[in-house]
Amino acid sequence: MWYHRLSHLQSRFQNLLKGGVKCQVLQQPNFKNLFPIDIHWHHTTSKSLNCAWQQLEDHFELQYANTVMRFDYVWLRDHCRSASCYNSKTHQRSLDTASVDLCIKPKIIRQEETTLFFTWPDGHVTRYELDWLVKNSYEGQKQKVIQPRILWNAEIYQQAQVPSIDFQSFLETNEGLKKFLQNFLLYGIAFVENVPATQEHTEKLAERISLIRETIYGRMWYFTSDFSRGDTAYTKLALDRHTDTTYFQEPCGIQVFHCLKHEGTGGRTLLVDGFYAAEQILQKAPEQFELLSKVPLKHEYIENVGECHNHMIGVGPVLNIYPWNKELYLIR
Repeated sequence: MWYHRLSHLQSRFQNLLKGGVKCQVLQQPNFKNLFPIDIHWHHTTSKSLNCAWQQLEDHFELQYANTVMRFDYVWLRDHCRSASCYNSKTHQRSLDTASVDLCIKPKIIRQEETTLFFTWPDGHVTRYELDWLVKNSYEGQKQKVIQPRILWNAEIYQQAQVPSIDFQSFLETNEGLKKFLQNFLLYGIAFVENVPATQEHTEKLAERISLIRETIYGRMWYFTSDFSRGDTAYTKLALDRHTDTTYFQEPCGIQVFHCLKHEGTGGRTLLVDGFYAAEQILQKAPEQFELLSKVPLKHEYIENVGECHNHMIGVGPVLNIYPWNKELYLIR
């Protein structure tokens, strides 16, 4: 039954991609309503910090930065950042997690300004900055947006007048690279102009951004409408709105396109903000958004042309979200 609903929803999602819709900003939940009011704190600090905490039998409870946080003692011991437990140069844990007693509890907890000190049964002392605890707590993560975005349709993007970056500035200056990355992270697309029409220069541009991924098509590849591969992109047929590499277990996060040669008519590029369309579903039909984000599907690519014989399957829902704050990060 859910398969038919998914087919219907995917059709509606594709229709949303065709039109322009107004952007709405997600409101963050009010965490004051999630916790009981009658909490009796054993320890308090100065009013300027607005901080209070209590040591319970199976966890530590902290109220700070308008957030109530709960930490398991095993988690706190395992996340100690002392020199003996954590390698600050490699950002890797030195402590053997399996060595931590699952029933561990601190003997003493004390506070000095914005730092908490935990003394464990073996005498080891761990220090935690209050801001670090907020940043790394589950409750803090629920209030945090991983990647701020500007959602857009054609009208919004045209009005924003996002500038392209000159190739030389992009390649030779940090400022040019910074502007490009800012545009890309905010809008999901960015443009570099005056790039010489060669695959070599395209490769230089791509390597300025990230590592180039090896795929079934190669590391970098040139294609035209000769049907040398079993893909519609290698024909003269128009490609409608879609996302690429949905059949990869990890779809490509950044794609670079460069038109090296154009003859005749057609060949226009259509770009759409899929996150924009997903936001409309979330606002207008949250139960359908939940279905699209929870039910995993198989996404397949089958190719039998010449010497190219590939059958790839990627598994995942249409919409991928972070489970702690429901933020969308990937569309298949």
